[in-house]
Amino acid sequence: MHPLHITKVAFGCTSLDVLAERLDGRAQTGETTVGTRYKPKRADELVGGSLFWIIKHQLVARSKILGFDEAEGRCVIRVASGLIPVRTYPKRAHQGWRYLPGTDAPPDLVDGDVALGELPPRLISELAALALI
Repeated sequence: MHPLHITKVAFGCTSLDVLAERLDGRAQTGETTVGTRYKPKRADELVGGSLFWIIKHQLVARSKILGFDEAEGRCVIRVASGLIPVRTYPKRAHQGWRYLPGTDAPPDLVDGDVALGELPPRLISELAALALI
């Protein structure tokens, strides 16, 4: 069985480095937190899955979901420290988060792979339209 994941826009982050710096700044004891207004209804299914980050209309990395907490009337998603780069995949921006079935999740980058995020966004869009990525 494939795990369930969620996607979230890395609001205000212009690159993977900026996102990593932001998350590292909040990291404590091997994990960091991400706030959101509402707890996902399928939160139990998400533990062990990943939060996939969207930057410039592309899924670019993921953070392993460790659990959920509540603080000040908001949901707190606890994720493992450190980002895992994935093969970049086109994804429209959205508000909040969206579920992503494990079968639809992009694979992790392996040594030697080129991150599509290093290509100009216009070229990525053209390659995606031609079904080449």
